[in-house]
Amino acid sequence: MIAAATAGARILGAAMDITPIPATLEAADSSAPAMDEQSFRLFYERTSRQLQAYLVAATSSPTVAEDLLQESYFRLIRADVRVNDDNHRKNYLFRIATNLLKDRYRRRRFETEELVETRDSTDHEADVQRRTDLSKVLRELTPRERQLLWLAYVEGMSHHEIAAAVGLKSGSIRPLLFRARRRMAEVLRGKGMIS
Repeated sequence: MIAAATAGARILGAAMDITPIPATLEAADSSAPAMDEQSFRLFYERTSRQLQAYLVAATSSPTVAEDLLQESYFRLIRADVRVNDDNHRKNYLFRIATNLLKDRYRRRRFETEELVETRDSTDHEADVQRRTDLSKVLRELTPRERQLLWLAYVEGMSHHEIAAAVGLKSGSIRPLLFRARRRMAEVLRGKGMIS
């Protein structure tokens, strides 16, 4: 994977401006060993599903989420973040993914694509309806509101971890989450989903 990412950088170099993201983590330790291929594989196995779920929720597109997922790991490898703690590395990875989302939204406005997911369910129609309703509600929130709600309630991150992932101050997360919850409640009320 690391070898493929390095080769991909050479091939894509002319097509994309890929610059390493500087490691700005407080836990950065220049004496920490670089991540080898085995430790990267283990880290990827532990974090890829969470990151992909976050990206799917933020973009409403599994295809776009997959592209952003791969780009996030590629940039993490290129950044050569040297930390001994996987939690710091995970926060840094989510920060990279959040920055990629911001870049995507700057280039073009949010594209509405239906969330397509195949899953066995005893009540498939009701399940599809619930997901469709939730997808419609999430589309009415801003990308920032979706990100904050996802990181807080699906990923279970603390305010400090969310701040590190999205690049804000810890003190601003609480009011932003409050507003995001209030906005989601307004949307749900407007759709008659809650009273």
